[in-house]
Amino acid sequence: MYRDVRFSSDKTPYKTNMGAYLNKGGKKSPTAGYYMHVESGRSMAGGGLWMPMAPELSKVRQEIDYNYAEWSKIIGDRNFKKVFPDGLEEEEKLSRPPKGYDDENPAIEFLKLKSFIVTRTFTDAEVQAKSFLKEIIKTFQAMDVFVHFLNRALE
Repeated sequence: MYRDVRFSSDKTPYKTNMGAYLNKGGKKSPTAGYYMHVESGRSMAGGGLWMPMAPELSKVRQEIDYNYAEWSKIIGDRNFKKVFPDGLEEEEKLSRPPKGYDDENPAIEFLKLKSFIVTRTFTDAEVQAKSFLKEIIKTFQAMDVFVHFLNRALE
């Protein structure tokens, strides 16, 4: 849209993907939600809370700490693990426990996370299949309790 390719030798489009993010608070809200990304060779669906600001991150960590049994049940659910076999993304993670938490805390590996997201990738063939919508719905249903837990922490 903002890339004028009329006089450029590189005619690749500005954007080669389509994405949609749905959450209960709208576009600017810091709440957890559902995300779908369609791009040739890189399609995926996922959701959660990506890189929240410090106040929201603190609330989520506190909720996980106080309700670790419930969190473990959500993350350990058979269907959740089947849809998201890699579990939570750990791209950004603290090397030491966050301030106010002990290294012996049973939830410490989750408390070190800076984002709370899960993803499921799709091949181009899966995206083009008639069953793609059902698979997206199945993916979002599998993370529903996870997203609600995160949003409850932010209330």
